[in-house]
Amino acid sequence: MSIALSDQDKSTLRTAAYGALSLMAAATGSPHKAATNASIALTSATGLVGHVLAAKAKDIELTGKTVAELADRVLPALTAAMELLDKQAPAEADNFRSTILLAVAAAQVHPGKPSTIAAEMARKITAALDAAGAATADSGAAGQDRPELQKAIEEIVDSGFVGVSLRVHDERGEWVGSAGAAELGGAAKPPTNGHVRIGSSTKTFTATLVLQLVAEGKVGLDTPAADYLPEFGLDERITVRMLLQHTSGLFNFSGEVYDDGTVVLGIPIPYSTTGKEWMDNRFKTYRPQELVELALSKPARFEPGTGWSYSNTNYVLAKLLIEKVTGRSVAEEMRRLILGPLGLSGTVVPDASPEIPEPHAHAYYRYEDAGEQKTIDITRQNPSWISSGGDMISTTQDLHTFISALLGGKLLPAPLLAEMCTPHPTGIPNMDYGLGVFVVKTDGGGTVISHNGAAVGHAALMYGTPDGSKTLTAALNCVDDADLAIATAFQNAQQRLVNEVFCGGQADPAQPTD
Repeated sequence: MSIALSDQDKSTLRTAAYGALSLMAAATGSPHKAATNASIALTSATGLVGHVLAAKAKDIELTGKTVAELADRVLPALTAAMELLDKQAPAEADNFRSTILLAVAAAQVHPGKPSTIAAEMARKITAALDAAGAATADSGAAGQDRPELQKAIEEIVDSGFVGVSLRVHDERGEWVGSAGAAELGGAAKPPTNGHVRIGSSTKTFTATLVLQLVAEGKVGLDTPAADYLPEFGLDERITVRMLLQHTSGLFNFSGEVYDDGTVVLGIPIPYSTTGKEWMDNRFKTYRPQELVELALSKPARFEPGTGWSYSNTNYVLAKLLIEKVTGRSVAEEMRRLILGPLGLSGTVVPDASPEIPEPHAHAYYRYEDAGEQKTIDITRQNPSWISSGGDMISTTQDLHTFISALLGGKLLPAPLLAEMCTPHPTGIPNMDYGLGVFVVKTDGGGTVISHNGAAVGHAALMYGTPDGSKTLTAALNCVDDADLAIATAFQNAQQRLVNEVFCGGQADPAQPTD
């Protein structure tokens, strides 16, 4: 079957391809060598793409002298080229992508010190190709069948988010889509299966790991936590169950807000008067022990087992318990019992590493400095300040695989899964807490099991029916700030998506942000 492209289509492809070459040449600091290497790669392309790129016409018009000016033209051109091929010649989309990435790699092969600007441009080119290709393929085709879901995520972007990617598995099959942008002010959509910092969704992974050790007979759910961690002098009445259930009463090392409105600070965090201090020290490494010791230096909120209060301290203690009992790191145990068996290749336990794998949407933080509002990219940050309270990285696909396997009984024996999902009152309407999961009652009379998370500019949603047969997972990126200006939009986003997927558009409660 022959494929006919218009002259305008061919011009679009050439502009994008040779624009990427020009951008990389400008970014390397050795433009002649870089351009020569990249040009060889482009002209070696095969198939329809090779035929189009071989005809170097005078229709390639790129203005701009600086790297930034070129990027403003080239990145949208790459997006347009991928969208064009996805519609007109899908079989050639991968060919075009591979050709561009080969040219990008060739442009960076030259003597001398590697250029950080070139590396950044290479990353942006890759993100533009992946975001455009994946988003168009997934949401373009699927969006025709589920326009209400595409509309929902577009409205979430309109409410203040930079970008959203959504994955739904239900009786109608799988739907995947994205809206908005991967970068503030950018043209490329968020990757539909990009990496995201999942915040407190980490707690469900950690709780599952503890319960798996219970199943192995290494941990007792109603055994005092002090039996495993005697070095902290914990109240002997605090059991392992209370840690997972947030009924220990332990002070939250990231700070507390009491019923009378009193605020007691913990470590510097992004969401308080310490926001700028956190930002300035976002690569600082905290060890779990010091977070626990800070929490234990403060009065408990209540006697163990007599109340409910969400505290990250509980889950840092759970991490230390896992490592004490097994003699291995949480990352190693996670790979042994969850990530490996489920094939969760996109999920990372980062410890103190600030890195996040490609592809990913970007996270931002807005703060005031000397009376001036500044917005910075904080995608790279050291997550040890939150530790196992919310440090993990995952993808919407991996979150779906995990929550459906967990609720489907593939990770825990039935009695322990039942314990995990047994609701304990929280004082929040229609929302109780089990062991590492929220148990949410919908207005339609149903129940969903969930744990969402926010992680400074990134957020993740993870919902499933009690049997795991229907799931909703999402990744969001935004501009965060100390005042939590995005919080209302985040709660509304949760509500809107749960309405569409689980309630047929009926009103439904949203989880509080972390």
